Amino acid sequence: MNARLGDPDTQLKARDALQAKLNPDPKNESYIVALNLLSTSPHALSWIHAFPMFLGLDLRGGVHFLEQVDMKAALDKAADRYLTDIRSLLREKRILYAGIAREGQTVAVRFRDPAERARAYQEISNSFPDLQLREVEGAGDSRLVAGLKPEAQKRIQEGAVQQNITILRNRVNELGVAEPIIQQQGADRVVVQLPGVQDTARAKDIIGRQATLEIRMVDEDPNAQQQAIAGQVPLGDDLLNDRGGAPILVKRQVVLTGDRINDAQPGFESRNNEPAVHVNLDGSGARIFKEVTRENVGKRMAIVLVEKGKAEVITAPVIREEIGGGKVQISGRMNTRESNDIALLMRAGALAAPMEIIEERTVGPSLGKENIDKGFNSVKYGFIVLAAFICVYYLLMGVISTISLAVNLLLLVAILSMLQATLTLPGIAAVALTLGMAIDANVLINERIREELRWGDTPHAAIQAGYERAWNTILDSNVTTLIAGIALLIFGTGPVRGFAVVHCLGIMTSMFSAVFVSRGLVAIIYGGRKKLDKISIGQVWKPTPAA
Repeated sequence: MNARLGDPDTQLKARDALQAKLNPDPKNESYIVALNLLSTSPHALSWIHAFPMFLGLDLRGGVHFLEQVDMKAALDKAADRYLTDIRSLLREKRILYAGIAREGQTVAVRFRDPAERARAYQEISNSFPDLQLREVEGAGDSRLVAGLKPEAQKRIQEGAVQQNITILRNRVNELGVAEPIIQQQGADRVVVQLPGVQDTARAKDIIGRQATLEIRMVDEDPNAQQQAIAGQVPLGDDLLNDRGGAPILVKRQVVLTGDRINDAQPGFESRNNEPAVHVNLDGSGARIFKEVTRENVGKRMAIVLVEKGKAEVITAPVIREEIGGGKVQISGRMNTRESNDIALLMRAGALAAPMEIIEERTVGPSLGKENIDKGFNSVKYGFIVLAAFICVYYLLMGVISTISLAVNLLLLVAILSMLQATLTLPGIAAVALTLGMAIDANVLINERIREELRWGDTPHAAIQAGYERAWNTILDSNVTTLIAGIALLIFGTGPVRGFAVVHCLGIMTSMFSAVFVSRGLVAIIYGGRKKLDKISIGQVWKPTPAA
């Protein structure tokens, strides 16, 4: 349900009232009351896709995050994945090995038979071309160490950043944020800007969370559990806690991860009506889950939620029978809001590598409105002063230049709206700069016409020569400025890019309006007169002929 309110102050009061009414217990919230800014465009304009101009963070208000991707964790995660894949490959090919473990960012497989090691070398090389293998001889056995090639490491790191950007976009879409800006900055950083978002705590919580779902088997050995509780966790196991604080010993090997999830929706358990999350697995995930449940009937399966480096067992049910169809229900000591958030994170996907928020800024809507007022006032007053000066100095030709300047401003705003470009405060500064540059082209044309009149040309010939001979100068000056603007657009980030976009578009619209629009108006006014004695272009000084 959406409730439209007139101003941000009323919106905040309404949020507090609804929060108190709908969620009397703050620790167990049943409803989410989120704040956002919605478009006020008429339905008729929205129907023809005539949407308003996008406003940046500094004009609309919202939150700005700068996040850094943990590249080492991305490689560690890839090593864990290859560990599981190599173990499955060796079992499938019936290759005997003494043990397999991860050593740093490499996977080491121990063999007692050199012939088996040779077979494994061949199979792993054929199945995993990104791995670089080396044989290590030891006392009593030999090892095969597999590590990622340098080009594969670089590809995984770049892919981790791109995947995280995609996941962040999915999460932002789940939040319902309009016009978000999510882009890469540098090699390992991502900028997230959410204009219009006022509930910054919830936005930070959803975007900053790194929750992943893992399904593992519980170690049922009583001796192992006692050793783990005593502080000696067996090799290959992890001692975790459930939501009630009770310790549970689970195997380190991950049976299934959140990457296999197609959809996740919050709901309620059918037996006791407790909040739950209903998960649908993809084809491969459903097959793996079916095999695991078939082979482990009577054993406990732990569903682990890993968030911010901490793993917690949500539930650890006993497998009663084989579960097919790819439908899984997760429940256990969670409230409605937690089930909503967990489902949202599962739908959006798991981050390829952890991310840390290293910079956070918040801009209030009142400050954004103040920036808009100041920006538009600067453009308005600058236009008025320019128009007054040019009309006084060039008379009717100054009025024509002012009309072309107004057309240039309208063209620039129209193109920004059509391209759905985000207007920022530096963009408004670029609009003001564009006005000065556009009038500069008109000054060149008018002065060239004056010069032709000064040397005795007829008014028609002066107009013709003025526009033709001033064009080369206008083109050269605007092209050199456009090159600088393109450089800012390519190498700049954040506010610099916002300035560069409007600057480059303003240069092109100013060239069009200064030459073609003003030329058309001059042709309408003076072109139909066969006998033209003078042009209203202000005082024209003519040289006195020599005696």
